[in-house]
Amino acid sequence: MIVILIKDVKGTGKAGDVVKVSDGFARNRLIPKGMAKEATDGNIRSLEKQKKIMAEKEEENKAAAGELEKKLNEITVVIKTKSGEGGRLFGSITSKDIAENLEEQFGIAVDKKKIVLDSPIKEVGLKVVPVKLFAGIQAKMKVNVTV
Repeated sequence: MIVILIKDVKGTGKAGDVVKVSDGFARNRLIPKGMAKEATDGNIRSLEKQKKIMAEKEEENKAAAGELEKKLNEITVVIKTKSGEGGRLFGSITSKDIAENLEEQFGIAVDKKKIVLDSPIKEVGLKVVPVKLFAGIQAKMKVNVTV
């Protein structure tokens, strides 16, 4: 029996795949548990429409990420904090702090998980911080830590 997988099924395929499985596996496990539906002409056409819509959304997201990359490459986020002798900070600046200051200063919301820091910033000065926006799109934002 040929089915369209709705969910990922280990050893069979990923969601959206059209696969051939045994009749018993399809009727007894996949279809009753909502993991697949029969591959009729109508279901295949609706799957193609869904894939087309998803591809369009992905293109829109990629274009938006490209625009955001241009903005972030030009921005310098200024973070004021307390420091001790030699420019060492009392605490540290994390990706969460950078995301909050970015939204506060420029109104740009970026998820803290997308800001890539090898280790928290612990000293005063200008740092270049990479921000992963989309697959293959990475901005380099400047962060200036001041006293």
